[in-house]
Amino acid sequence: MNLSRNERLENNPNLNKKSIQIVSKILSQNDLKAQELREKYKQLGVYVINLMSSPGSGKTTLLESLSRFKDFRFCVLEGDLQTNRDAQRLQEKGVSAYQITTGEACHLEAAMIESALYELQKQCDVSTMDYLFIENVGNLVCPASYDVGAHLNIVLLSSPEGDDKILKYPTMFMCADAVIVSKADMMEYFSFHLERVKDDLAQLKADVPLFLTSAQEIESIAKVRDFIVQKRAQNYQSQHQF
Repeated sequence: MNLSRNERLENNPNLNKKSIQIVSKILSQNDLKAQELREKYKQLGVYVINLMSSPGSGKTTLLESLSRFKDFRFCVLEGDLQTNRDAQRLQEKGVSAYQITTGEACHLEAAMIESALYELQKQCDVSTMDYLFIENVGNLVCPASYDVGAHLNIVLLSSPEGDDKILKYPTMFMCADAVIVSKADMMEYFSFHLERVKDDLAQLKADVPLFLTSAQEIESIAKVRDFIVQKRAQNYQSQHQF
């Protein structure tokens, strides 16, 4: 059953009426800011991809691999609780990246993106880029509730995490315009059953594109690149309601 965000809040037994009102207000403010971001992205002419996953699933590694394609111009906003290590990794690959450190927050919000985008523009001319990637904080729960104005939402699931995560964390995978099974070359070592992932996705959200990637196989990364390029050419805008 595909419940609205308000219905999910109201059906949560751990929240009282006052809590629901507070959470709804926070999310509503975020939605307004996300809409402003969409206008900003349009002005800059940049196509925005929101990458979400558990910690260590390979979001930064995917971006490092995508940087190998010289005709695929992008910059990155990185989200982590602490350190700027991921931004540094990308900068070493020649990618303009700005780190957002959230402190204790387990997700990125639209207001954080707005401030960070302003800082990123001091490093590079974002309007000359084709794509802006938002690497969300590693978490399979909280980022699924916060709209950051992206055109495309991609969720990664690495083979070491196990093949059972889709129905355990349905709200996250309901966001997905595409799902990537990363570290796919390690599936056999972790008894990762791809058919289970396909079946669970079919139950949850039919016809979601599924990609298998390995940093060791550039052809697998090229398929993700081609998908993103195609979506930009189609002016695709995710219809998911956060």
